[in-house]
Amino acid sequence: MLSQFTLVGSALAALPVLSDSELQSLGQRIYANECNQRFECLVSWNAGEDFPSLGIGHFIWYQQGQQEVFEETFPALLDYLQQRGVALPAWLSAAAEADSPWTSREQFLAASDSEKMGQLRQFLYDSRARQSAFIAERLQNSLPELLAAVPESRRPELQRRFMSLVNTAPPYGLYALIDYVHFKGSGLSPGERYQGQGWGLLQVLEQMPAEASLENFVASADAVLSRRVANAPPARNEQRWLAGWRARLQTYLPASGSLQNP
Repeated sequence: MLSQFTLVGSALAALPVLSDSELQSLGQRIYANECNQRFECLVSWNAGEDFPSLGIGHFIWYQQGQQEVFEETFPALLDYLQQRGVALPAWLSAAAEADSPWTSREQFLAASDSEKMGQLRQFLYDSRARQSAFIAERLQNSLPELLAAVPESRRPELQRRFMSLVNTAPPYGLYALIDYVHFKGSGLSPGERYQGQGWGLLQVLEQMPAEASLENFVASADAVLSRRVANAPPARNEQRWLAGWRARLQTYLPASGSLQNP
């Protein structure tokens, strides 16, 4: 639940509390965004990527020694679940502080019908609500980090835009921020850059017009993601994903009805 307060300078900014039903709707929407709520998709390895994507949020899990541009999130999810008393499958509990056991997509696919993979899918299905809470709390933790990353003179405007969006067309504004941080990160990681330019929430907030509307947020995110595709290494062929990313951005608008019909 988003219920804590964030102290920024002398201002106290409170994020609204998500009810259990709103949190469930959020999780269902993200599950739909990532893989159309298909059970088998809870454990997947997309073609063209070098890592598996797990859970309703397609959390990334790297193998030993792997260095990538994108933030690894699956180990943090496991830690979050264990701290809240969620029992992991025995083999996964033993590996919770370790690395992904699969060294290639081919090896991963070959194991897709194994007992361990079946246990992993069921565990990820059963823990959907907790995964939703983990995703929501990532936004809560991001605000002070976002503000600390910009010059002091720009912090009041950045916070104003952030909080204006949080309170726009509830719960859509909050959903847009939660999903974007989960989807493309906060924009703070120096590694998540192509040609020196990031694509996270910070970049979207900074480039959107002063009016903090959801339409402006979506337009800014579209521009930031289009720039990412243009800057990406040609071998990644990121153009193939842009249409799907744009469709996801449209779910942030109340007219989409996405939170009622994920």
